[in-house]
Amino acid sequence: MASLRDLGLSEYEARAYRALLNTGPTTAKELSRASDVPMGRIYDVLNSIEQYNLVRSQTASRPKKYVAVEPSTALDRLLDDKRRELEEKAEQYESIVDTLADELDAADPVEEQFWTAAVGPEETVDLLLERLAAADDHIVMVAADPVPERDMQTVSEDVLAQFEDALDRGVSVDILMTRKMVESLSANVGERYRSALQNRDDFDVRTNDDVTGSFNIIDGVEICIQVPNPLSSGDAFGMIDLKDPEFAANVHGEFVPRWEEAEPLVF
Repeated sequence: MASLRDLGLSEYEARAYRALLNTGPTTAKELSRASDVPMGRIYDVLNSIEQYNLVRSQTASRPKKYVAVEPSTALDRLLDDKRRELEEKAEQYESIVDTLADELDAADPVEEQFWTAAVGPEETVDLLLERLAAADDHIVMVAADPVPERDMQTVSEDVLAQFEDALDRGVSVDILMTRKMVESLSANVGERYRSALQNRDDFDVRTNDDVTGSFNIIDGVEICIQVPNPLSSGDAFGMIDLKDPEFAANVHGEFVPRWEEAEPLVF
């Protein structure tokens, strides 16, 4: 059940405010009895909810009297306080992330061979986006077949957003696709490509139907290979991510002739 405590009030503060709604203008002593807030705490509690702008006081009277602000106004004020608090927290976290990003990026990269894998369409896309976000220098993407399990429009727009981020941080991107793959992309992706990416010098897209499989080469040392579903042609079963400079160089060597034969994309 919703409670005033969910909006930041203590138990005593919530009791005092609710009691004030029932009593009308009253003194601290009377409110202590009505709310079961101990007399030794009532003034601190009243000062606190007065700071929240949930009560008004009549200072000219002796003893001093208090009255509750209308519930709709009081709740709006508590909500505004929570929003400000969350915004401040978000700014603090963003500052922490910026500081940690600089600190962690300063560490020497691990050069040892390493591989991992993702199984399932959601996990495959998550791994792909993660590795694209990790690129520092160059991305090569080869996409031969559409992936129907997950909404293709969402996937392609997510990938395109990662490409835009990569370009903004100085990463060049080369994409080689089959015409079948191009035809599966949404109109939104085409428009975004024409308006934001097509004229960038560090972004090149070409088509060549003489390619099979889908893979990505990251910074010339890491390769993400899409694994097709053996029971459903064209479906993605998973992805293998392998950090091996020698293997990535061999795959890039196979990619270059097809890239040179490919035609620039006209979307």
